[in-house]
Amino acid sequence: MRNLYPEIEPRLHYYLQTNSTHKIYYEESGNPSGIPIIFIHGGPGAGSNENHRRYFDPVRYRIINYDQRGCNRSSPSGELTNNTTQDLLEDIKSIRNNLGIEKWVIFGGSWGATLGLLYAQAYPETVMAMILRGTFLARRIDIDWFLGNGANRVFPDAWQRFISHIPDDEQHNLFRAYNKRLMSDNPDEVSNAAWHWANWTGRVVTYLLDIGEFTPPQDMTSIINETRIETHYGIHSYFIRENQILEQLNLIPDVPIKIIHGRRDLTCTLDASWELHQNLPHSELNIVNEGGHLAGEPVMTDALINATDNLSKLLE
Repeated sequence: MRNLYPEIEPRLHYYLQTNSTHKIYYEESGNPSGIPIIFIHGGPGAGSNENHRRYFDPVRYRIINYDQRGCNRSSPSGELTNNTTQDLLEDIKSIRNNLGIEKWVIFGGSWGATLGLLYAQAYPETVMAMILRGTFLARRIDIDWFLGNGANRVFPDAWQRFISHIPDDEQHNLFRAYNKRLMSDNPDEVSNAAWHWANWTGRVVTYLLDIGEFTPPQDMTSIINETRIETHYGIHSYFIRENQILEQLNLIPDVPIKIIHGRRDLTCTLDASWELHQNLPHSELNIVNEGGHLAGEPVMTDALINATDNLSKLLE
């Protein structure tokens, strides 16, 4: 079983000044002459962290991590203006240009896989390979599974808490109902909505971890910012057309594509990666039978590091 590579500090870090108020944090670690790879974090709204540098051999890879608009070290925190999928794709393009990288590997999980696929469709000439985990295709069926027609039947107790303070006539669109409360002028209403959202999403995503009952972290400001961004993207259907990714798979370049998905993933279900793989004949799909959604689950970490190691040997 493979573990994360040892902790590593970034060699350089930068801020990308956009054409709006957003400043995007990004950093480099590993070998400056290695294979360029960008880690696209999930969410929307989550941000990157120090462990995200550790899925890659620092001798073989030039590792790029960054925080999407409004996330973590990027500023302004939680800002929703000029924060769309198209803006995020432009930021990835700008980071690559600023670093003088002609082609790189795309590594993304969950929402990061969504962005990675959209980026590869928009800028295929800049992609040398892809590693995707827990694919999220942002289709209506994917959203419905998580918000009322699937996961709620597995976690009825957590679901009851989640919808308990939303009136019946608003429960048909929980993204909108929660976003309305998260943008309220009443601080207590904002905190209450953020806690309930984090409790539901956290219960589903961590159910395979041995942590007992899920409890959201205590940093309420970060929870509020993250949930505001997540619901902002949700009420706008992630700023893409229904089934856009699958309909434009012909734009994906013919490069090595490794897809890793946990069979027990109840956040982003396996059928998304399966359908992606079936329509990308040059892709490889690794179904991790004991795996769930999180990259940090030991079996998922093992699969991801095997993928990055094998890819580096293929590309060298």
